[in-house]
Amino acid sequence: MSRSVRSAELLLRRLEWTVIRRLDGALHGDYRTLFRGYGLDLADLREYQYQDDIRHIDWNVTARLQSPYVRVFNEEREVSAWFLLDLSPSVDFGSAGVNKRALAIEFVAVLSRLLTRHGNRVGALLCGDGVEATIPAKSGRRHVLELIHRLDGHRAAAAAGPTDLGAFLRAAFALIPRRSLVFVLSDFISVPGWGAALSHLAQRHEVIAVRLYDPLEMALPDLGLLLMEDPETGEQQFVDTADTGFRARFAAAAAARETELRESFQRASVDALELATDDVLAEAVLRFADLRKQRSRLAAGGGLPTGWHPPGARQQRQ
Repeated sequence: MSRSVRSAELLLRRLEWTVIRRLDGALHGDYRTLFRGYGLDLADLREYQYQDDIRHIDWNVTARLQSPYVRVFNEEREVSAWFLLDLSPSVDFGSAGVNKRALAIEFVAVLSRLLTRHGNRVGALLCGDGVEATIPAKSGRRHVLELIHRLDGHRAAAAAGPTDLGAFLRAAFALIPRRSLVFVLSDFISVPGWGAALSHLAQRHEVIAVRLYDPLEMALPDLGLLLMEDPETGEQQFVDTADTGFRARFAAAAAARETELRESFQRASVDALELATDDVLAEAVLRFADLRKQRSRLAAGGGLPTGWHPPGARQQRQ
């Protein structure tokens, strides 16, 4: 067994003990809610009950029997999930001992293991300068180990300029023909225009945008004179973080970017889960569980999901 394969085994084993084991107790029977299948076959008709999805009402039968009836479906249990990972140079940043790349890999490992333990399939597309690698969707623990190994060893090719996330999402649309659960993991540091591609992807698939970020990207402390480098372009510049005016301008620019991101996700009609480098991974997955429950209630005619919480204002689970 090579060193990198052993590393993947150790990482998965650690996550199984520290995260997945905890989630088993917290999620209980929520796996079906979290990872619903997408193929539906008509199974029966029954009388309408409170909180049934009104879209399933059979109006012909309702008119004939003078009482509302709904169609009941047998759901295809198998879920195909795809992880679209932005592994461009900007995800190598992290200020608290964990960078965005490592956080993304751990999130993928946990979600993949939860899915494959129930017979579902997972695959991945890796983005650097376009689609640089495709990992076909398969099931089983061995496949999860292979997925971790590939992600950990992948380094994006040198790009001529900033990341074009829109081009990656358009390529993903062509490569995933069957309706799937799609996670887009990125810090969304990209040339503009990716929102339309994300919206197009969401028209075919159930899309969850997993936004990766580091707290230092939101606000800078007073660290004196620093040399900062743009990881996408290599451009370097000295900045004086002791200057309160500079820190205020930095925070204002970060807040404006948050507003733009939030509006882009809303226009694309996708749920968004934020994932910070100082996050507790189990708590992040539980936030994802809450997000899926809200989506399920929405499908049944309930309120709108509230998956997006601006960084610094993440809701704490009770």
